[in-house]
Amino acid sequence: MADRTPPLEVEELRLLVESGEIDTVVLAFPDMQGRLQGKRFAARFFLDEVLEHGTEGCNYLLAVDTDMNTVDGYAMSSWERGYGDFAMHPDLTTLRRVPWNDGTAMVIADLAWEDGSPVVAAPRQILRRQLERLAEHGLTAHVGTELEFIVFKDTYEQAWDRNYRDLTPANQYNIDYSVLGTGRIEPLLRRIRNEMAAAGLTVESAKGECNPGQHEIVFRYDEALVTCDQHAVYKTGAKEIAAQEGVALTFMAKFNEREGNSCHIHLSLQDADGRNVMAGEAGGMSPVMRHFVAGQLAALRDFSLLYAPNINSYKRFQPGSFAPTAVAWGHDNRTCSLRVVGHGRSTRFENRLPGGDVNPHLAVAGLIAAGLHGIEQKLELPEPCEGNAYTTAYDHVPTTLREAAELWEQSDLAKAAFGDDVVAHYGNMARVELEAFDAAVTDWELRRSFERL
Repeated sequence: MADRTPPLEVEELRLLVESGEIDTVVLAFPDMQGRLQGKRFAARFFLDEVLEHGTEGCNYLLAVDTDMNTVDGYAMSSWERGYGDFAMHPDLTTLRRVPWNDGTAMVIADLAWEDGSPVVAAPRQILRRQLERLAEHGLTAHVGTELEFIVFKDTYEQAWDRNYRDLTPANQYNIDYSVLGTGRIEPLLRRIRNEMAAAGLTVESAKGECNPGQHEIVFRYDEALVTCDQHAVYKTGAKEIAAQEGVALTFMAKFNEREGNSCHIHLSLQDADGRNVMAGEAGGMSPVMRHFVAGQLAALRDFSLLYAPNINSYKRFQPGSFAPTAVAWGHDNRTCSLRVVGHGRSTRFENRLPGGDVNPHLAVAGLIAAGLHGIEQKLELPEPCEGNAYTTAYDHVPTTLREAAELWEQSDLAKAAFGDDVVAHYGNMARVELEAFDAAVTDWELRRSFERL
């Protein structure tokens, strides 16, 4: 990542701590699920000790399920290995204020073992490795994520107590692009926008979406690692702001049978001079872009676990839903998994597979690894889909987490790009989720079976 000015300089933090304006510093890292995990420090202690030396965290934080249960199958962390610590080192380029929590700053951590070697299964490290590979080609990736969520008038505690049934959405009908619809909850949207801006994110817009209560706030693209870090900060902050406002919002991929929450990811490449190398002559695609997008198609099924990491993720992939089902690309064609858009310096492609539950660090690492495969093998891009990809004979994206996990674990491409340790680690994550789901008795089963069978 190029040198850049952080949202908050260390010397600014020192002055804010001295004046009493900042009293708490959060040090956190994105876990396998993309959640921020870490500690809150007294600000003076952070400056005196943690700033230089870092801190420790139990390595089980990269070896648990969504419920934070310790589970078997991880080589790096287990009862047999004693559940020791890894080190958390502040990345000071990510230091920022947290306006929605009084007196608070935050910094993202990189993870390392006691000997200083990186924790290779950490999502941030996985992305860093792919960015290093890209840099060997003289390229940097710029990324934007478009993250949707559904707002409910119930609190998180009320939603829990009701088993997430019979919740009241913030809007009662489809408000896609409706100014009236977004106006209904503008105080919440405005607070999220403004406080994210104060935390160093560049806000572009907010709009309504199709599912009742569904909205999207979009931020300006940035360098890949910066965007992914900001994505994690935004998801945490939006939930915290919602809770403070007495409402709840969810980023889960498919809350109900209507439209799911997507997280379309846009990516472009720049050279050392800041030129978009995806732009070709006369507004077309450059050879680099054609190879890069061809790599996306070649790796899409194998890498689907990175784009759709949960059982619920695959409920989005329904024909005619604006969530993709076909391994296809097209020019500004929303029926395809890959959509090429923009002109000149804005030329880019969009991967439409990820949902709101995606871990952005893993997904973007997948996009870069796939693109590098295309560049290095000089893969040829097939003709674009000109019509409805839902009804055309293309390969199908995986339809279940089980299928995606099998493709991932058997993929020579994944092993070559990420290494056997990473492939095994995230294959186990999928296996743990599948075993938990297979053992669960669902509401669907009860409704269909309790009396009638």
